[in-house]
Amino acid sequence: MREYTYEWDAKKYGDETQPILKITKSSFGSFQWCPKKYEFCYPFRLPQDTTEPMIKGTVVHNSRQTFFDEFDITKAESLSHSELITYNMGLHPIDDYTDIYRNIATFEAQRFVDAREAGNIDDYLPVVNEVMLDAEIEIPFDINPKCILKRNYKVHLQGIIDRMFLDGGNYVPLELKTGLWKEWRTTGMRKEMAFYKLLVESATDESLEAAGLDRDISITHWGWYYPVSNYIHIEQVKKSSTTALMRGITQILKAYENEEFPAKYYYKTCAHCSFYPICDEAQAATWL
Repeated sequence: MREYTYEWDAKKYGDETQPILKITKSSFGSFQWCPKKYEFCYPFRLPQDTTEPMIKGTVVHNSRQTFFDEFDITKAESLSHSELITYNMGLHPIDDYTDIYRNIATFEAQRFVDAREAGNIDDYLPVVNEVMLDAEIEIPFDINPKCILKRNYKVHLQGIIDRMFLDGGNYVPLELKTGLWKEWRTTGMRKEMAFYKLLVESATDESLEAAGLDRDISITHWGWYYPVSNYIHIEQVKKSSTTALMRGITQILKAYENEEFPAKYYYKTCAHCSFYPICDEAQAATWL
């Protein structure tokens, strides 16, 4: 596997000694949000301000991982629904996010009861709990008719999958989000899940073995969980989302080819961006 980097030079791609472009779910999402922000964050590696939502996301994600690491199936098997909620709460830390943990504890209590009644307790725990995978894929130059590249490119995919469960003999990745659920987030969530699916299907043998995953088991469904809103959604995979993901990757490659990362200015979001003071497009729009 070749070296990989965000500080990538498309002009040197033919040189096998040079690294290829690294793409993560986060970097892909950042580019989709604003190519200029992507440039500041990844090729330039400029630090971002630490915000409360970022802190909350880190803390709650860590507690979710610990929850599944410490959950005792044998102990839980004899507990009632209310006892399960109490038990689940005890697996979470004491901090500023008790309300979120209460929603999660209640949700997991019901999910365990449902699994117990269906005789599927063995599938209650995830087969993946915060696992990183690596993969290399080739992006055809013409996969995006609106963004034709100069050539085919190999890129390195890397990502940490929150959770993945077995259901009906198939894998189901489930993403945790700590914000409020809004319907407009659906398209973005599907691209994120398509990234995970592509990552698993293309992962190196070493990554899959370390994660305990079987290449012959398919991902037929995916989903996302927003505990703040008590919202969970599971659906069949969408081929159109994988197509949209691949086309989005071509846009990143084209930006590197052109050495141009244009800003997507929107006053409601840009005002809260860490890079607002140094973004020429945002500053120019402010003075219009």
